[in-house]
Amino acid sequence: MSLINTEIKPFKTTAFKDGEFVEISDADVKGKWAIFFFYPADFTFVCPTELGDLADHYEELQKLGVEVYSVSTDTHFVHKAWHDASETIGKINYYMLGDQNGSITNNFGVMREGQGLADRATFLVDPEGIIQVMEVTAEGIGRNASELMRKVKAAQYVAAHPGEVCPAKWEEGEKTLAPSLDLVGKI
Repeated sequence: MSLINTEIKPFKTTAFKDGEFVEISDADVKGKWAIFFFYPADFTFVCPTELGDLADHYEELQKLGVEVYSVSTDTHFVHKAWHDASETIGKINYYMLGDQNGSITNNFGVMREGQGLADRATFLVDPEGIIQVMEVTAEGIGRNASELMRKVKAAQYVAAHPGEVCPAKWEEGEKTLAPSLDLVGKI
């Protein structure tokens, strides 16, 4: 079942951010754009490459008004240990949410049945708490933060320009479309 255009469910958890443990809930997410970046586990293989790639784009995401929440079923303590032990993970400045009871992972429908691990999944949530983008990949397929950046910019553009849509491969500054009867069969 698609979660597109549905509101995120309530949650409360502890996160590791900027060397501290902080409480985060769904109320903290609303009012700004947010990325929920689910991954299977700390101290693994593909996960640090993705999290590091996302960390390299965090400053730009912040300029766009987007907060990032990485989520795995590890605890916030394990996130801190990984942050301290790995050069790649050490550059992360976004929230690393602990989800040891799996409530957030289950809320987003990306818990691997019988494994207690999150799927590799990304959700872009608008300031009203509504899911606008979702992507789920198989275990061995890493995500690309540059493509996520493009999707964030497209979602923000569409939200700010009702009646316009972004075509395939749209990049910021390029032409958009205004769906109408006149366009049917002409694209």
